Amino acid sequence: MRTTAELVGGIIEVDAAIDLAPFILTANELVTEKCDTAEADYSAERLELIERYLAAHFYTVRDPCAVSEHAGPVGATYQSQVGLFLSTSHYGQQAMLLDTNGGLAALNRDIARPRIKRTASVTWLGTEEDD
Repeated sequence: MRTTAELVGGIIEVDAAIDLAPFILTANELVTEKCDTAEADYSAERLELIERYLAAHFYTVRDPCAVSEHAGPVGATYQSQVGLFLSTSHYGQQAMLLDTNGGLAALNRDIARPRIKRTASVTWLGTEEDD
């Protein structure tokens, strides 16, 4: 792992009862696959930052950030929208911004684009010759 629970907790308010390890592991796997490439050539510090923000993003899936809170009648509005993938949180957006080579943004685009499996076929529309 490149980042730590303490570093992730430095950019997002976390519930002490929620273990950050699964979110850091998920971020680590994705950063390793999409950002830690020879073409990207990021420093260890840059990879850690991308992983930190990505871990915070995955944490918000479990514990969404409040956009607004009401005192009376009690209520809250949370930062969340289905279908935007890494763009659903400011942390996911920041991770994509830090990945200046675009690996995470490309992944976000590819996931959002429906994949249609196309197969080629040939149909004979003529008639057979009589023998």
